[in-house]
Amino acid sequence: MIKRTVSFSKQSINVFFHILTKCNLRCTHCYINPDEHGTRTLSIEVIENRLEAFMEKSPYANVIFLGGEPTLHPDLPRAIQKARAMGYKSITVDTNGFLFHDFLEKVLPSELDFLSFSLDGATEKTNDGIRGQGVYQTCINGIQKAVSLGFHTSLIYTVSRTNIHELSLMPALLAKWGVKRFFIQVIGLRGNSGKINADDAQVSRKEWLEQIPEVALDAASRGIITTYPKVFLSPEEPFACAGLVADNYFIFPNGRVYKCPLCEDFPIHGFHFSENALVRTPKINEMDLFELTIPEGCVMNKLIQPDNLAYEPDGTPAYKIACCMLKEEIDPAI
Repeated sequence: MIKRTVSFSKQSINVFFHILTKCNLRCTHCYINPDEHGTRTLSIEVIENRLEAFMEKSPYANVIFLGGEPTLHPDLPRAIQKARAMGYKSITVDTNGFLFHDFLEKVLPSELDFLSFSLDGATEKTNDGIRGQGVYQTCINGIQKAVSLGFHTSLIYTVSRTNIHELSLMPALLAKWGVKRFFIQVIGLRGNSGKINADDAQVSRKEWLEQIPEVALDAASRGIITTYPKVFLSPEEPFACAGLVADNYFIFPNGRVYKCPLCEDFPIHGFHFSENALVRTPKINEMDLFELTIPEGCVMNKLIQPDNLAYEPDGTPAYKIACCMLKEEIDPAI
């Protein structure tokens, strides 16, 4: 069992595809911003055209279908099947667990690499305080049904001040439910959470470093592949921006395409769709900001959520903030 930093790669493309922004929940930390992302539900024809646009860029493309709640889209099974037929290397669906439109009956486990559930508490009280009444049990029921049908499942837990105290309880629950992968996420100050005071939303650097790696090791010891953001770099560690050295694309229904998720609350997207073609947005946009080099590491973090930075008495940064796409992974099979 080895912990490794997942390196950025230009060899494959990761397509984070929001096919709609509609959702049945109102999570307190939801990052969707309808004013910036639109309220449109994409037709299956538009979904197929946008999937094709990225397959033209690389034969090694991965797609993650997102919302809102993607299973609210009646044509999601068809979109998955089209992505498989086009040759996408991996296909994932992120869901809140309600699994609308009899989703599990319309997709085969062989057509989907991972069905990823979002849960933000080890108890009903904590999770439902964040995601809504009744969500905890519904999500668990969805996980257990998906596992029983043979789907590979993963779980996303977004760490905040509200739920970090229950994170250590999750590995045992995931093992019990048969979940194969565990993604620990750091809360980003965008969408709903962008309206909250940073100190009320984000955990401290000390809490993150003391708790997250330990929980990740616990999950991995139970046979669960575990991934979490690196977040903090020492002053000596080199900083790399995924926007410059990797091919990640975050697509929204209004046609905006971002390279960095931290930018999604602002109209500074690096690309957009015009008549089903992916085109570069005129200057100035996020791509121009990625070129800036600062001692604090991530430029976008400095601009958008600087409260997680700290400085020495002489004004030099005490540490750097890593690119939000830089991950640590512990694979029990390695």
